[in-house]
Amino acid sequence: MTFSDFTTLLPETVLVVWASVLLLLDAFILKARKGWTALLAAAGLAVALGFALAQGSGLGSAFGGMVVSDGFATFMEALAAASGVVGILLAYDYLKRLEIARGEYYILLLFSVAGAMLMAKAADLMVMFLALELLSIPLYVLSAFARKREDGEEAALKYFLLGAFAAAFLVYGIAMTYGATGSTTIAAIAAAVSAGSANMLLLALGGGLLLVGLGFKIAAVPFHMWTPDVYQGAPSSVTGFMAVSAKVGGMAALLRVLVLAFPQLGGQLTPIVWAIALLTMLVGNLAALAQKNIKRMLAYSSIAHVGYMLVAVVAFADAKLAPAAVAAVLFYLLAYAVTNFGAWAVVIALERAEGKGLEIADYAGLGRRHPWLALAMTVFMLSFGGFPPTVGFVGKFYLFRVAVEGGFIGLAVVGVLASVVSVYYYMRVVTTMYMKEGEPEARGDGWLNLSVGAAAIVTVVLGVVVAPAFQWALQAVLRL
Repeated sequence: MTFSDFTTLLPETVLVVWASVLLLLDAFILKARKGWTALLAAAGLAVALGFALAQGSGLGSAFGGMVVSDGFATFMEALAAASGVVGILLAYDYLKRLEIARGEYYILLLFSVAGAMLMAKAADLMVMFLALELLSIPLYVLSAFARKREDGEEAALKYFLLGAFAAAFLVYGIAMTYGATGSTTIAAIAAAVSAGSANMLLLALGGGLLLVGLGFKIAAVPFHMWTPDVYQGAPSSVTGFMAVSAKVGGMAALLRVLVLAFPQLGGQLTPIVWAIALLTMLVGNLAALAQKNIKRMLAYSSIAHVGYMLVAVVAFADAKLAPAAVAAVLFYLLAYAVTNFGAWAVVIALERAEGKGLEIADYAGLGRRHPWLALAMTVFMLSFGGFPPTVGFVGKFYLFRVAVEGGFIGLAVVGVLASVVSVYYYMRVVTTMYMKEGEPEARGDGWLNLSVGAAAIVTVVLGVVVAPAFQWALQAVLRL
């Protein structure tokens, strides 16, 4: 390994080494002082985030082009690392409340974040697969972290079995891509296609199988079946973190593969992505209408938001629109991450130790008992629904604009109508908080309250001051 190889993977290396060291240190930390493990884990993430940002948008590759460092990777790495820090803030008080506070929680979270960061840099399909497993396996364990709850064990088992099944599709797609082009490196695949030496039929089949594997990770329809059960059964702090980290890693890999390796397969893959986007928006929003449990409602909501992102991804084969499409997806990922963490922080604040407080009806009276918490939740629901002046409105505008400019007007119209449908179940939470009588109990430490307040402020600020964040996303794409 050369020095260049080491520096290119420095953020991921630091995070993996720190997690391994922390695994040993945690054995010497008393059970009553596991907060030190959380603090050390957050410090490791902060260092990894600093190294990722220090790399900036500089272009570089390592290990024979199997890993790359560019603006796109930096954006995704920063988002993944920041998600890990927020995930720790959400979990600290919650784990103690459920009496499942153990140091390995934070260590598993670090390994999962490292996997998401590596997926952002993966320029080889085999590295992408290894990074996906590094992201996923800790999430399987975290889903069952509340070991005494049967629904948690069921969720973890379902997640693991379906995840392994989807990984098999991914590996088979990698094998077919290798058979078609003689390489698993994205740059070599693109070169083989450009030179006309690739077996296009075999490559199209490989690309379709890769879509299946990555579609499972981002919870796109029809690969979404695990999502509502896992989101409901897993501890809420795990679900909030997983809803962001899995999408960051999966979407990073999907965008890099489609935009760099398969743009010439637009004729074959664009109709598939179009259909997946349409189904994901419809199924996610329509299924959410019937949910009474807040965790299942947010699960189907997350599926719908993947559909919105795929509306822009449909334009991946258009060389002129591809940069705007990827930038729109990156910006929307940022918007979704901020809003999602805020909403799950409120869910965690209202969830009681015995697992109660998770029905939408349990939010009745929140506007009277805890007005600031209700106000923050209202901001998050408005952002999910796409109301100005929240960041959700701006994010959807960019996504649908790309679809219209690419000629996919019908898909954009469906996206707008799906957003209108979503207003019903988002506003149901708001009306329950303010217009129904109840005595909800909200619990949480200062870190959780800080997360709620900060997320609400950022959700509004990013909706008003849009240019810096979107320009960062656009510059990241131009250096992809």
